[in-house]
Amino acid sequence: MEQFVHSAWSMIPFGIMLLMIAIGPLIAEHWWEKNRNKLIVSLFLGVPVAICLIIGGMEHDLEHQIIFDYVPFIILLLSLFVVTGGIHLSGDIKAKPIVNTLFLGIGWLLASIMGTTGAAMLLIRPLITTNQQRKHVVHTILFFIALVANCGGLLTPLGDPPLFMLFLRGASFTWFMSMFAEWLFVGVILLIIYFALDTYYYKKEHWTALSADSREHTPIRLGGKINFIYLVGIILSVAFINVGYIPQMGAEDAPIWLKFLREIVLLSLTGLSLYTTPKKVRYDLNKYTWEPIIEVAVLFLGIFTTMTPALAFLKAHAAELGLQSAGQFYYATGLLSSFLDNTPTAVAFHGVASGLPESLAAAAANAADLMPGQYFTGMFENTSFVAGIPEIMLKAISLGAVMFGAMTYIGNGPNFMVKAIAEESGIKMPSFFGYMFKFSLIVLLPIYILVQLIFL
Repeated sequence: MEQFVHSAWSMIPFGIMLLMIAIGPLIAEHWWEKNRNKLIVSLFLGVPVAICLIIGGMEHDLEHQIIFDYVPFIILLLSLFVVTGGIHLSGDIKAKPIVNTLFLGIGWLLASIMGTTGAAMLLIRPLITTNQQRKHVVHTILFFIALVANCGGLLTPLGDPPLFMLFLRGASFTWFMSMFAEWLFVGVILLIIYFALDTYYYKKEHWTALSADSREHTPIRLGGKINFIYLVGIILSVAFINVGYIPQMGAEDAPIWLKFLREIVLLSLTGLSLYTTPKKVRYDLNKYTWEPIIEVAVLFLGIFTTMTPALAFLKAHAAELGLQSAGQFYYATGLLSSFLDNTPTAVAFHGVASGLPESLAAAAANAADLMPGQYFTGMFENTSFVAGIPEIMLKAISLGAVMFGAMTYIGNGPNFMVKAIAEESGIKMPSFFGYMFKFSLIVLLPIYILVQLIFL
């Protein structure tokens, strides 16, 4: 067993788990849509791996992965899911290009505050309602997926799940603001392209559709406003309830309530949201169900378990993968994030970066004198380390995981949700490959290449 958990064979369950998430909805849609079946897959792959890890002497790795990574991860997503699910935006205003661009711009701004999923679910229905009289709407949904459901979430660990996992590995809450230039560059370019494209399609609309759009409108209304208070509470909890501000939380002998103080506060905010939000807003207007968060919980239980030996192997064999530059990490993370879940992808490449021989040797050689912000020699000369890896590598992994999640429908969770809601409203969305050939490869990829050339 010990030989297995330290070999390349140990990565197979993790690979199968990610492959099932990627192709399950495509090859067995009705079977895969049941959370019970997802749980069966997670347990079928995860339980044997957990047993092997315990027998192989890696029980501490498994314990850390489940208790200190999986539990905080799920609790944060739960709190954001519940709180944002209690906010309802309604209304139908004139669907001019400037109005639609403003919708997308607001969503892009909100994504880092309330998460890409929260921002997408808050705005997608009002956006569709606003454009219901227009014939040419598909391009609006595609740019919405890119801007709101993905690229907007770069600036905080709340923005996208992979960033929260990197936050748990040592990146400070404010470090993610260091990607402001990249966030602004991508967002502004996409908004400019969208505005030009929507202006073109707006001129092609029949006058009867534009006339109906002018007549049929209702004011914008916001329900469940108390949840914005809870959302601020979530942001402050993640920013300040951590080892950086409360060092005692990281002590070995710290009481359990102190170690998980942030999670206790987040669960309290979740309970308050459920108690104080009118049921009409949450369940009738927002059509709120628990299925999406249950799906995330059961899938990531399998991911975090099977990922444990895979991370150890990748870290031990980092040099053999040939990834040494920020650009290589950017494209490698981006490629896998496009077709697999971007959260485990980001964690895996963080493990690879932390195992690079030069950085590992430098850290070991200077262990006695290691201080925050210290610089190392070698291939990363004059480069500061964040979360245990060179800062430029962390930025490359973060950018690749978040932005390339928009390359396919399966790159990030909100993508499929937005697509499903659009199709329920009668919008004919492109197929899986149609999305790539008609949008992501010709619009997003060139912008992402420019990001690498300019910033990395």
